[in-house]
Amino acid sequence: MNELIRSYGKGLTTVFVTLTAFWLLILIILPQAFMLEHSLWIIDRDDQLGMKIDRAYSDLGLMEYDLTSKEGDEKVALQEEVDGLKATIAELEAQETDPPTVYGLQNYTKMSSLHFTIFVKSIVYALMVTVLALIVCYPIAFTIAKLATPQRAALLLLGLIIPYAINELLRVYAWLMILDYQGVVNSFLAWLGLVNFESKSWVPFLEYSGSVFVALIYAYVLFMIFPIYNTVDTLDKNQLEASRDLGASTFRTHWRVVIPHAKPGIAVGCIMTFMLSVGSYSVPQIMTRGKSGDWFSQLIYRQFFESQNWNVGAAYSFSLVLVCLAFILIMMKVFKVGIRDIAK
Repeated sequence: MNELIRSYGKGLTTVFVTLTAFWLLILIILPQAFMLEHSLWIIDRDDQLGMKIDRAYSDLGLMEYDLTSKEGDEKVALQEEVDGLKATIAELEAQETDPPTVYGLQNYTKMSSLHFTIFVKSIVYALMVTVLALIVCYPIAFTIAKLATPQRAALLLLGLIIPYAINELLRVYAWLMILDYQGVVNSFLAWLGLVNFESKSWVPFLEYSGSVFVALIYAYVLFMIFPIYNTVDTLDKNQLEASRDLGASTFRTHWRVVIPHAKPGIAVGCIMTFMLSVGSYSVPQIMTRGKSGDWFSQLIYRQFFESQNWNVGAAYSFSLVLVCLAFILIMMKVFKVGIRDIAK
């Protein structure tokens, strides 16, 4: 705080702190608190209540019809029964319009085995996407930071950034057109005589999870490359030359020199890629067309907007948040970095 005041003065520092507090409160804390609160309660509706009310109205109609044919004491007695039944109907309707709210962990514990399997599968798939993205992006980031000339590095970065000027949905649809049944890849295979469109013997890429992996890696590649590039770029080239002079192989140089220095960037890249992948809805929805199984994000969408069950949707969403938080802690433990190292 004192450093901010010395650098920017009290006025700007107050603005920075206020905006940061507003951002934390409005965009992070309140939405998560609202979602957590919704996930911890259910409305205790009696499924038989509507049937009881319908039956009571049917009995009331018969009794009121009989009431027109009764006289004397019988009519008085039947009228009392009618009044009592009307009071009962009013009580049942009050219960229907204002059912009690019950707090607990019901929304978490009633996840079906199928939904839990999809939950675990989505986490595993997101981990696989993260690992594949790291394998693909680490050499690219190192090449841009240390091997390429400044001109080539600028061209490589420009080539990575330009596609991101296009909307994400359009980029995903581009991969859909490439991997579709009669898309670019299958058309090339048909040209080679390996598949036949007339007999529908094309390769069903969209029915495999690999198509989702490819689209996710492409969609979020910059979130892995740039953190690694930023940390590797600060590595002194003299350390690399010293490693080579001491006889270290390329693999050993990376393992003992580059990767330890780039740990904060690798941790940030893995965290961002995992969180974006596990929470992605548009990519698996577009790429699979529902033919290779749901991702957990699709289940959450259905709970909110199709089943209109916001409480279960909130529980599913908060479960995913907990997994992301656990992943962040694991990455910090594995790479032995703290919040300050990640923030840099």
